[in-house]
Amino acid sequence: MQASDSQNQPQKIGQILANFNPLKDKYISREFQKYGYDLAVELGDLAHKSLYIKLAKETPRAILEKAKNFVKDARARNKAKLFMWKLKELRNG
Repeated sequence: MQASDSQNQPQKIGQILANFNPLKDKYISREFQKYGYDLAVELGDLAHKSLYIKLAKETPRAILEKAKNFVKDARARNKAKLFMWKLKELRNG
């Protein structure tokens, strides 16, 4: 297996807690918040991190992963915009 395959797997709670830095991650207390924050970092859109946290809470993880992988494979100037477009496409069917 490649290293990228392990990134698609959900993280164990112990692993999240081991990587938790209370000075850097002070507003993260739940797993979906961590996922939303990491998604915002990966898309380069920290200005809208609360949107990604909300999406991580309310949207099925499989849909978010498909949209994230689509963006990761594409060479886009605006990854956040492409992510939102793909998310809309996946939701509508």
